[in-house]
Amino acid sequence: CNEDAMGYIDRRKGRFVTVLPRTRIEDRLFREWVQGHEPDWEKVWDRENPRKKGGPRDRWFVWRDRLPSAEGWPVIWVFSSLLALRTSEFRRQRIARAEQELSDLAGGQMGPRPRKRSRYEMQRQIDEILERLHVVRYIEVSLKTAYEHSFKQERPGRPGPDTKYVRKTRKRWKIQWRVNKDKVAYDQKSDGMYPLLTNDRSLTPRQVLEAHKRQPTIEKRFSQVKTVLEIAPVFLKNEGRVEALFFLYFVSLLVQTLIEREMRGAMERREIT
Repeated sequence: CNEDAMGYIDRRKGRFVTVLPRTRIEDRLFREWVQGHEPDWEKVWDRENPRKKGGPRDRWFVWRDRLPSAEGWPVIWVFSSLLALRTSEFRRQRIARAEQELSDLAGGQMGPRPRKRSRYEMQRQIDEILERLHVVRYIEVSLKTAYEHSFKQERPGRPGPDTKYVRKTRKRWKIQWRVNKDKVAYDQKSDGMYPLLTNDRSLTPRQVLEAHKRQPTIEKRFSQVKTVLEIAPVFLKNEGRVEALFFLYFVSLLVQTLIEREMRGAMERREIT
C-alpha cells in the first residue's frame, strides 16, 4: 500500500485491492470508533473450521466504512472470527510469557547473593523483554531500589551489654508490574478486523473480499513464472517473437496449474492433507 504505486495504477485506469497498513490514520480512526459502535456487518462466509474438526466455525464479514480514505477511495473492513480468536490467544500468551520472564528477572535479585547490576542494565533487560514479546503497550513496569539492613557483631564472641554492632546495607532491585486491562480490552474490540482499500467503486464489499482472497493464487503464478519457469529478459527483434515466447510461457503455466488442480482433487478424494 504505497501512495505512489496506487496513484500510478489509478491514473492509468488500473484496479487494485490492498490491505491498508496500521500506520494509516483511517485504521486508527476506525479502531477508536468501534469502541462505542457496532458496524453493520454483512456475512460473506460461514464455513467449518479448516484446521480443527468440530472447532469454532470460520465466519467472515465485511462492512464499507462510512468514511473514504484520504484519497477518496472506499475502505472495506473485514472481520474474521477465527482471526479474532487467534489474535486474542496470541496476545494472552505473549503477556503470560513476559510476566514469567519478568518474574525470573526479579527472582534473581531476591537470593542471598544477587548479581550486581546497574539501573541502566536492569532497565535494558526489562525493555528487551517487553519489546521482544510486543507487550510494551500492555504491561507497565516500575523499577525501584530496595535496601535490606542487617546487623553483625563488630568482634566475634558472646554478645554482652557493651557489644557493638555494625550495620550492613545491601541494595536490591525491586521489579513490579501490572497488566493494563483497559488497553487489552480496547484492542480486543477490534481483534480479527483489518481494512482493505480499492479504487474500484463499483465493487461491493463482498466482491472486494473475494478479490483479496484470490491474491495468493495470483501471486503464486507470478512466483512460478520467475522460479520454476525461469522467465528472463531476452533480446528479440520483432513483436511476433515476443508474443510467441510469452504464449509458450502461458501454455507452460497453464499445464502446471492443471496438474496442480488434478493433484489437489486426488488428495481431497483420498483425504490426504
